[in-house]
Amino acid sequence: MVDDGRAEQVKARVREQFAAAGDAYVVSPTHRSGDDLERLVELAEATPETIALDIATGGGHTALALAPHVRHVTATDLVPEMLERARAFITSQGVINADFQVADAEDLPFADGSFDLVTCRIAPHHFADVQRAVHEVARVLRPGGLFLLIDSVAPEDPELDEFLNELERRRDPSHVRSYRRSEWRQFLEAAGLTVEVMETFTKRHDFTAWTARSRLGPEGRAALESWVLAAPPACRESLKIEIVDGRVVAHTDEKGLFKARKPRQ
Repeated sequence: MVDDGRAEQVKARVREQFAAAGDAYVVSPTHRSGDDLERLVELAEATPETIALDIATGGGHTALALAPHVRHVTATDLVPEMLERARAFITSQGVINADFQVADAEDLPFADGSFDLVTCRIAPHHFADVQRAVHEVARVLRPGGLFLLIDSVAPEDPELDEFLNELERRRDPSHVRSYRRSEWRQFLEAAGLTVEVMETFTKRHDFTAWTARSRLGPEGRAALESWVLAAPPACRESLKIEIVDGRVVAHTDEKGLFKARKPRQ
């Protein structure tokens, strides 16, 4: 478990980082589309009777993708300003079967067994206590319900793991940790969930857009670029760092998709 004082510090950084960044995440190509989002919907086993919850909705793209396939979707986020932008975006698309609630992923304000489906996409690396969040997911799922998770995953090699996470922290101070696939399996199984699908895919990130989205200023961006250029070759190769004329132009990381089910009683 994570110390409550440290957890609150993490959440304060998340609120500060994302309160003013909502619009950037609504329009971000990385978040608004991709094969991973289509695959998530495909695996959701959604029906017209499904009651869904999207945790840490960010720009609202997952909730929007689910809405046509379910009876109702609740979109939550820790950051009120971010949630308000997601609400404006989703409702502007004509969605009428969604509601919105500020909520902490580690202390969900819902009764046990409230949802058939819970999703969380490209967010848990900001959570203070991932284990607690996964236990909360298991609590609010109905027996037989599904949890669909997508997030950045770190390499199993410790040096490459640390390089990825240090890169993310230098770019965004609200980053806590991208976990290894083996760690995610442990978290899910420890919460009593059965992992049915575990897939990996890659995403390319334009360096300029990636740093701008986290509101990294010119000095910070230059310092990050210098740090990347000075990194050991194996680390740069692990993220397929693209360098043109001595400048970093992009990198490619891995995302993990996990489908886990709460056992039927």
